[in-house]
Amino acid sequence: MAVQTKIAPDAAPAGAPIDPGVRIGHVHLKVADIDRALAFYCGVLGFALMQRMGPQAAFISAGGYHHHIGLNTWESRGGSPPRAGTTGLYHLAILYSTRAALADALRRLMAANIPLDGASDHGVSEALYLRDPDDNGVELYWDRPQQLWPHAADGKLAMFTRRLDLVGLLRETDEAPEPQIAETAAQTVRDP
Repeated sequence: MAVQTKIAPDAAPAGAPIDPGVRIGHVHLKVADIDRALAFYCGVLGFALMQRMGPQAAFISAGGYHHHIGLNTWESRGGSPPRAGTTGLYHLAILYSTRAALADALRRLMAANIPLDGASDHGVSEALYLRDPDDNGVELYWDRPQQLWPHAADGKLAMFTRRLDLVGLLRETDEAPEPQIAETAAQTVRDP
């Protein structure tokens, strides 16, 4: 039986704040097919396979960490994506260390013909939004240096959402010839 806690919609959290060193360590996704998921996360995005448990589970990472993403079919093998209008994961967010690294991710998506659901400049970050093969939402992003984050006159953070300049982002890499950048980038974002 689930425990329900009633919290006022705009209530300030009680108690001491969480330790500022806390990080999200990893995400574990239910997938229908391990090989298909690995083809996307390792083959397209470039994560490394750290361990595999046959067709049931795989653990992947960037930089040799034990795992940033766990993939499993324990409750979902051969399954279908959750229906719209249900609760669950909205998206997982993968943080890239530089703008050039995010540009490389966009180049990889374009080479694999994977469309974007959107591409946004949030002032604090630039982000690419897409779906994985199991229809999980995926955000690929990089954070601008904190001193460049936008603030309102009262000093509070003033994030926004504007269309991301994909051509400008792709110029961070030397991979795409200039005439092809604009045409390909324009075709990358799905029509609503």
